[in-house]
Amino acid sequence: MTENTVVPDRASAGLTSAEVAERVARGEVNNVPDAPSRTVGEIFRANLFTKFNALIGSLFVIVMVSGAFRDGLFGGVIVANTLIGIVQELRAKRTLDQLTVVNAPKVTAVRNGELAHLAVNALVLGDVMDLLPGQQIVADSIVLTASNFEVDESLLTGEADPMVKQPGDELLSGSFVVAGNARAEVDKVGADAYAAKLAEEARKFSLVHSELRTAIDRIITLVTWVLVPTGIALFIRQLSGPAAIRDALVTSVGLVVAMVPEGLILLTSVAFTVGVVRLARRRTLVKELPAIEVLARVDVICIDKTGTITSGAMEVVDLQPLDAALSGDVIEVALAALAWCDPNPNATQRALQGRYATKPDWAVSASVAFSSARKWSASSFTGQGTWVFGAPEMVLADDAYRTISTSVEVAADAGKRVLLLAVSEEPLSGEELPGNLQAVSLVLLEDQIRPDAKDTLSFFAAQGVALKVISGDNPRTVGAVGRRVGLAGADRVIDARELPTEQDELANALQGATVFGRVTPHQKRAMVKALQSRGHVVAMTGDGVNDVLALKDSDCGIAMASGSEATRAVAQLVLLDSSFSTLPMVLSEGRRVINNIERVASLFLVKTVYALFFAIATVISGTDAPFLPRHLTLVGTFTIGVPAFFLALAPNDAPVRAGFLGRVLRIALPGGLIASLSTYIAYTIFRHNDGAALTPHNIDQSRTVATVVLAATAILVLARVARPLVMWKVGLVAAMAGFLALALIFRPLRDYFKLVDPPRGTLVMMAVVIAAAGLLLPFVWRLGDRVVAWGERHLHLPQPVFIPETQGK
Repeated sequence: MTENTVVPDRASAGLTSAEVAERVARGEVNNVPDAPSRTVGEIFRANLFTKFNALIGSLFVIVMVSGAFRDGLFGGVIVANTLIGIVQELRAKRTLDQLTVVNAPKVTAVRNGELAHLAVNALVLGDVMDLLPGQQIVADSIVLTASNFEVDESLLTGEADPMVKQPGDELLSGSFVVAGNARAEVDKVGADAYAAKLAEEARKFSLVHSELRTAIDRIITLVTWVLVPTGIALFIRQLSGPAAIRDALVTSVGLVVAMVPEGLILLTSVAFTVGVVRLARRRTLVKELPAIEVLARVDVICIDKTGTITSGAMEVVDLQPLDAALSGDVIEVALAALAWCDPNPNATQRALQGRYATKPDWAVSASVAFSSARKWSASSFTGQGTWVFGAPEMVLADDAYRTISTSVEVAADAGKRVLLLAVSEEPLSGEELPGNLQAVSLVLLEDQIRPDAKDTLSFFAAQGVALKVISGDNPRTVGAVGRRVGLAGADRVIDARELPTEQDELANALQGATVFGRVTPHQKRAMVKALQSRGHVVAMTGDGVNDVLALKDSDCGIAMASGSEATRAVAQLVLLDSSFSTLPMVLSEGRRVINNIERVASLFLVKTVYALFFAIATVISGTDAPFLPRHLTLVGTFTIGVPAFFLALAPNDAPVRAGFLGRVLRIALPGGLIASLSTYIAYTIFRHNDGAALTPHNIDQSRTVATVVLAATAILVLARVARPLVMWKVGLVAAMAGFLALALIFRPLRDYFKLVDPPRGTLVMMAVVIAAAGLLLPFVWRLGDRVVAWGERHLHLPQPVFIPETQGK
């Protein structure tokens, strides 16, 4: 295809500085939305004006108005939660914004007759963009000049095949260049652009599409529905007894506040934001927060050989002439001409340039640029014929290929990348191969294996994460590279040209193999979708334009910063150091977040369960509430709030399993019920021990008994949730028990929390109740695990794929 040119003066000159200034003054600037990120004001509002803050704040006001100032201690939770949330999110925002600047796409524009590298927001209406393969088109524009120019618009329009663009054709922002080069004049900027209209809502900062957040939202919704009628019934019941309105308000508020898992949302957000900061320190940009969660759930990772297992740098190691009629000098000159004929060389051409430093005096009359779909390129040279360079089996007819197939396979089995140089006397016509092609020489190239590739692949294998190597290279070459890094299943290699197109059959083929060669970009996309159809959570890594479609459709797209702009634009994670060895740490960080949120969710829901039980029991029995609000604040702070903060940030890289909500409830329901039952039993026994009158001192004693028993059983639940009990966790549990004991011993704290010494005879009863709870809790938890295990075996409950069961998360 020959180069077509329209208005060459405008294409080569671009805008002048004066013209740019005029357009900026008129507001004709490409002000596209920033990367998804909350502003400082939005962060403050999001953490201040929450449902929990509104609820707890209203209850705090009620307590303050009633004059029970000491029972308003729970109001400090609002301040602590808000401050922690704001500080952590501001910290994450600052870190992410810095990395986003580093990763931000740039655009090359012609200004004052020279090329200038600009930020996307610096483009103005009428700017002339210089477009090369791998670049994302950042503004709607009209083609001025084009040379073998092909654009993929599938992310915008769904069109499967690359579109050939000629001068005068329209380019849509959000599409990307797959072949050739062009210059195009920007004709729409900012919100008027095609992609901006499509993405206006999608680019807003959010935590959508998160299984974890969905489960927590369900918990919060259920608690909210239960909380309101229970609180009203509790207040009415307290008024019907001897309690005054003030006392009824205070005791009702105390139990209602305890039902609210106020720290759960906070610690979920903190865990995510801390994860973002930790990954940022490892030069990993998280563009969407849910990507951390999704990566933790990944059970299949699809990787392209080039840029992940190999560094992407190649060198020519050998030539194997196939045509005795052509001298070696002619072959060398032809390869040199192909190496230097494209002003925007790909990796293979750069490898040829490393061997042939001098550009021969061959004039190009027509050319077809390389594309991942064709897997060949060609150039016609005046007086020298047409030379084609690409994959042997894609260039030659079947009969011709069979004559050289043995040589190709031997080289590929040795891990070499095998390309064919062929010649024809016929000129190029469009994008079709010329007729009467004659094979001239095999060109053998070698990829450099990343030094960390073997250890990284071994890590994923040990973690039960399946690996699928999907490459456009010769299947034998890909298999040989896989064997060099010890990849399991690399002995069985599949040629993607033989794969079925029907999704279910394709999924079957993918299940039984690891290495796939000659995969086209659209096949990569289909393979991701086929794996997802079988319930897999699929991550895709890539660095080239041929990976964009698969990256976009995967559950978690991971791009190398050294790769094309298009891959970085669609990925959720960007490895800024382009190091494949970063992925194990990224996976571990995602697992830490999800597993630890599961821990703290169990703790917070234990409090909700026992508070709900106390409220219902108080309504039914008509007795005084067993606690003041300050008692529940004391127990909740040191058995849930403080330890949850440490547990949420602790190391934890156990595989994530399906069924988050079910596992949380299996801990929370028995734990909360036994804690509340044992507390209420001790409270009732004391109140009816000898028919003592309900004097203020007697009421204080009964509430002290309830507080001590609840605190002790809650510490037992904390010890269970914190398993495995390594030294720092033993220290954490012991410290929390010590702080609670201090409140019982230290006189100022006793007076503040209104705790008194119970009768000596009661201490034995309390010890027996606590011991019984300690024996019953492990039994109930084990019974629950066995019931669930039985259901999984006999009722065919869903199991996580590829992820082995582990103990002691």
